[in-house]
Amino acid sequence: MNVNLELYRIFYVVASVGNITKAAEILMISQPAVTKQIKTLEEQLGGDLFIRTKRGVILTDNGKEIYNYVKQAMNALNNAEMQFSNLKKLEKGTIKIGISTTLMRIFLLKYLDVFHKTYPNIAIQIFTDPSRVMRNMLKDGTIDILFAKEEVKEDEDLEVQRLGLLHPVFIASNYFSDLKDKVIDIRKLDEYPILLQKYPSTTREAFDLFCHNNDIKITTKLEIASASLLEDFVKIGLGIGLATKEFAQKEIDNKEIFEVKTTPVLPANYFSMITLKNSNHSFGINKLKELIINDLNKK
Repeated sequence: MNVNLELYRIFYVVASVGNITKAAEILMISQPAVTKQIKTLEEQLGGDLFIRTKRGVILTDNGKEIYNYVKQAMNALNNAEMQFSNLKKLEKGTIKIGISTTLMRIFLLKYLDVFHKTYPNIAIQIFTDPSRVMRNMLKDGTIDILFAKEEVKEDEDLEVQRLGLLHPVFIASNYFSDLKDKVIDIRKLDEYPILLQKYPSTTREAFDLFCHNNDIKITTKLEIASASLLEDFVKIGLGIGLATKEFAQKEIDNKEIFEVKTTPVLPANYFSMITLKNSNHSFGINKLKELIINDLNKK
């Protein structure tokens, strides 16, 4: 049986107040309209729901049975509306973000700080899997938004919004002070111990592609799992490391390490905010995107 939900809503209000006139006022429709709708519901269900009295209406036994179920349904709908309202007001919810530790440190962290202080009841989940893995996670709904370096050709299902540039550079400590204030042929770096991140690092992949396209051979002496570990290894003199300049800038400014200038210069990479095309994003995701875009537009 396919009964119009509005009929149950009218029945619920009438049963709750026990008076058709009062119910009409609450529902903001005419008394005859309420009476007609109740009659329609009774006909569709095949039995009387109310006993009419001079003081109003009281439920029949069948009406009492139906009312218990309708009351539960109406409460569930009211709770659903309240939950939606809470989400809209950003009082609840979860945003799931995919991002590398490098981009978290140099870009997103300051925005998450502002976002969390503004909307403290929104839970934030962070995923740091390889970016290609996280693109699939974005498609299957495991994450809501991805911050990553752009690929040469992005999937047509993804909406890509550029946020800035990342500059790959070689860094070294004072153990290699002979390279300070010089510009050296990048091929000569093969004479030094070179530290690179392990695959599937996008920085590593971009560098290997650059070397392949320019017929450059660099022998890796040590592969490091993460950017922060690579920087630590550089500081203690284990070698010259390939890093993202923005990630290492603080240590460069503090003269803990220095940039090894090379020719040719390594090409910069765009990083972007990536979401699914034609997807209805949560209020939290929309607010985070809005926060970031508004800030970048000021610059």
